[in-house]
Amino acid sequence: MSRILIVVTGSDHWTLADGTKHPTGYWAEEVTAPYAVLRAASHQIVFATPGGVVPTVDAGSLSPDVNGGQENADRIAAELAAISELRSPLRLEDIDPSDPDAFDAVFYAGGHGPMEDLSVHAASGRLLNSVLASGRPVSVVCHGPAALLATVGEDGTSPFAGYRATGFTNAEETAAGFADRAKWLLQDRLVELGIDFQEGEVFAPYVVTDRNLITGQNPASSAPVAEALVRTLAA
Repeated sequence: MSRILIVVTGSDHWTLADGTKHPTGYWAEEVTAPYAVLRAASHQIVFATPGGVVPTVDAGSLSPDVNGGQENADRIAAELAAISELRSPLRLEDIDPSDPDAFDAVFYAGGHGPMEDLSVHAASGRLLNSVLASGRPVSVVCHGPAALLATVGEDGTSPFAGYRATGFTNAEETAAGFADRAKWLLQDRLVELGIDFQEGEVFAPYVVTDRNLITGQNPASSAPVAEALVRTLAA
């Protein structure tokens, strides 16, 4: 059994280009699906957020429209409510990223929230850099890769530069109606970071694994990313 740290945004909004604070948080499926996969594989899960705040779920992620109907939306809501650990997360700032016994892998969930806080969170950036350097798996999905933007060092470079990875694409942000309202787009920033960005079909499951970095493009990729993490841990 491995101990997995799931990092979730602590933000309940995303500031748009015009200064509007769009209500958001984490995307429900990007927590419930990986949690189910990892627990089914008998792994221990610990949650962390910036400041240790109880994270806010994006209400839109619980709507029938994005979940294939009311029945599935109700199922995801019930699964989310059953995750008791999510109501008492650790403070991300208190985690020692250099302690190899603290956890065996990290998983970053998405939602638009990470665009607000994890993209500029220094402790998160240090954590990601330390885990990557240790060879332990780093798994990230959808807008979660915004956290990679905080890994840039004083020399202006990131250790993630040169890795093949994916994340929520410009095409998907356009389809979601936010591309022309956002201050910046995730795909553009990841390319600027030096990521070899890989793009799959819009809103279809798509996972990219490069060394110990596992990334998923969108909410539908949440379970496949967790499954790839389980395989990596078992190898």
